[in-house]
Amino acid sequence: MRTWNTRAETGADFPTVHAVNAAAFGTAAEADLVDALRADPAWIDGLSIVATDEQDRPLGHALLTRCHIGDVPALCLAPCAVLPAYQRTGAGSAAVRAALAAAAELGERYVVVLGHPGYYPRFGFTRASAHGIGLSIEVPDEALMALALDAGHPLPAGTVRYAAPFGI
Repeated sequence: MRTWNTRAETGADFPTVHAVNAAAFGTAAEADLVDALRADPAWIDGLSIVATDEQDRPLGHALLTRCHIGDVPALCLAPCAVLPAYQRTGAGSAAVRAALAAAAELGERYVVVLGHPGYYPRFGFTRASAHGIGLSIEVPDEALMALALDAGHPLPAGTVRYAAPFGI
């Protein structure tokens, strides 16, 4: 598997990140969500991470934005996207790992993700319901996962409140 370069996105990356998300999901919904989150108070500079090729072109993207578990500040990992031609090459995993590392460096403690239960456990995510964490909408129990970035601070229980652009 190749080694990927990762870095925080810059303003110059916005159109490419939009294109990566649109191509990965086959719809503009997630790409538009990223654009909306950039203008939302949930946005945290430095937590929109791209995986790049040798020419520094973004081919993968992972985004962490502010959410809450009950009243406790946390981060939401979404969306994560890779151009279809580069999926299953490690670009997405590299972006996610870099985003989680950047969040830990900022002193963030908790991350939630609503995603594929076969993918996210490799980063340390576990079933959120086991920690008393839920959503206000119905989702498959195994799809909502959570991660404590600092073992000294166990996950809090509560209902996840996402940023307004998520519509949840």
